[in-house]
Amino acid sequence: MFKKWLAIGLKTAVSGGLIWYLLSGIDMASMVGHLAEVDIGLLILSCFVLIFQVVIGGLRWNSVLFGLGSLLPNWVSIRLFYIGAFFNQALPGGNGGDAARMYLSYKYGLTLRHALNGVIIERVATVLTLVALVDVTQPLFLKNLDDQMARLSVTVIVTITVLALAGVGVVASLDRLPEGMRRWRVVRGLGNLGVDMRQIMFNVSRLWKPICWSAIGHLNISLVVFILAAGLGLEVSLLDCIVLIPPILLVLSIPISIGGWGVREGAIVWGFALVGVPNDAALALSLLFGVAGLVVSLPGGIVWLTTRAQQGDKILPSDGLAVLSRGQENA
Repeated sequence: MFKKWLAIGLKTAVSGGLIWYLLSGIDMASMVGHLAEVDIGLLILSCFVLIFQVVIGGLRWNSVLFGLGSLLPNWVSIRLFYIGAFFNQALPGGNGGDAARMYLSYKYGLTLRHALNGVIIERVATVLTLVALVDVTQPLFLKNLDDQMARLSVTVIVTITVLALAGVGVVASLDRLPEGMRRWRVVRGLGNLGVDMRQIMFNVSRLWKPICWSAIGHLNISLVVFILAAGLGLEVSLLDCIVLIPPILLVLSIPISIGGWGVREGAIVWGFALVGVPNDAALALSLLFGVAGLVVSLPGGIVWLTTRAQQGDKILPSDGLAVLSRGQENA
């Protein structure tokens, strides 16, 4: 428990310190002016577009479950993903949504193995797609950097790509741990994760759907940022956002802050400076993006309370809908 609260404290310090540093180096009056002049219609539109991220996330998660031999009704996977999005915002650790999805999908009827591994593999597929998008769009990004920064950027993304692929390979080999270690339950669980990772990541017919949904999700976030930038009157193109947002999201995947606050602001300020956006305007853009995500995620709490009110503590539906499974007996 102490370690948990220590980690939360450190993440809070990172978020607070980065935000303080950014605010201390910009013209506050100018930033507030940008926020005050935002186009409300475009701000509302960005929130509606961001809602699709919940649908995309639910379908992406369900495509992984399908590859594992389990399947939730789409409306259920979307609902549970929305609840998870709420807990990501509501809990201080910033990753409580994943635990909520694991628990709720297990209560709904998935095996414990698929409830845990489905969320983990969905997260891995999302990050791998981000890495691939950064690899593809990097040539457009490098033209805005000087030679030294361009070389550093290439080195960093190549290193990240190699580490990401190596990480998948290591996880996919966890079932090959020494037989003597398999008497421990956690080792057997890791072995199951390795088998399930290979089942998805090493099979194109099962992998293409999670990858496609991940790519659509990342592009949808780029569209949201573009709409917000237009609402602030910034001279930023949709292509600029498509190029800049994937590496920013990749940085945000590192769990070193509370909900990405602080890290997101720093990354957006630095990234959008490359296309000529002033720091105060970029910080206003980041804050709007963070608030939009918060506003869109909070109704997930109502979905959670409604679910509990209808089903009590039991998530299994009473109308006969059940988990569709093609292979749970092997799990």
